[in-house]
Amino acid sequence: MDSVLKAWGRLANRSPVLAFVDWCLRGIGQVMFQDNPLTGAIFLAAIAWGSIAAGAPAVLIGGVVAVVAATLAALWLRVDGAALRSGLFGYNAVLVGLALPTFLPAGPLLWLYVLLGAVVSVVATRATAEAGKPFAVAALTFPFVLVTWLMLLASHGFSAVSAPLATEPAVLPIAESNPLDAIAFLGAVLKSISQVFLKASFVAAILFVIGLAVNSVAAALFAVAGAIVAVAFAHLFGAESELVTGGLLGFSPVLTAVALGTVFYRPSGRVALYALVGTLFTVVAQAATNAALAPIGIPSLTAPFVLTTWLFLLPRQSFETDKG
Repeated sequence: MDSVLKAWGRLANRSPVLAFVDWCLRGIGQVMFQDNPLTGAIFLAAIAWGSIAAGAPAVLIGGVVAVVAATLAALWLRVDGAALRSGLFGYNAVLVGLALPTFLPAGPLLWLYVLLGAVVSVVATRATAEAGKPFAVAALTFPFVLVTWLMLLASHGFSAVSAPLATEPAVLPIAESNPLDAIAFLGAVLKSISQVFLKASFVAAILFVIGLAVNSVAAALFAVAGAIVAVAFAHLFGAESELVTGGLLGFSPVLTAVALGTVFYRPSGRVALYALVGTLFTVVAQAATNAALAPIGIPSLTAPFVLTTWLFLLPRQSFETDKG
């Protein structure tokens, strides 16, 4: 695997076109914190499978268009070169590009909408990163959440892109919670992983796990563990069964588990426990934001992941990860 990456790196260094492709692939991989073009390529294959299998090729096109547009915009804005080459200005755009065709009807002006959202996500990423510096927290997917929320809300006033939004149902006290057998539980775990990229596909989920493992076995393990914990916790507390089995209460916890367990803290037993607490609370935050946003007709997206991870990163100075 290392030899393949080294060979690709040599080719990318010799060709500006391949270098650009490399940056875009890394941007796709960075959705789950993986700075690896092979991971990005596997993630892209998973997105393609999930989109085409669901009869929504526009979603795949939206993701590709968005990451290309954002990378070009980052070049134009002369962003930090190392961050650009690592794909840090592409991952929010990928999610914007996947989300808008998922929730809005296809049409010529949708692509202008996607392009605008992708470019603005670069500005939002820079702005959020600057704002977070005093607190030593990363932008995460906040730019994606902010840009997509605003564009979905604005679509109610734009007849060319307006449509009833496919929102997540609110988690209400009257929610029906049915027993989960082993098959349903496994399906819920896999969909929790694939829903990170707005996909409800078992095959896509397996490809996402493979893509993670290519770059970080620890990240793959934490993603799977985060999904298992989220599904079990949500079901234990009687969450709406369709939300649980659809992975809609698990995708933000998956991101939290990977972020806290493998990215921002050095892995250890204490960090694993810390990540577990953060993952569990992300399920609560997911249910809360679902209920809060249902009346205004927009999905929670990855806001619960962002809020919880920021909360668990802010006390970082007092959390010694190299002990214990």
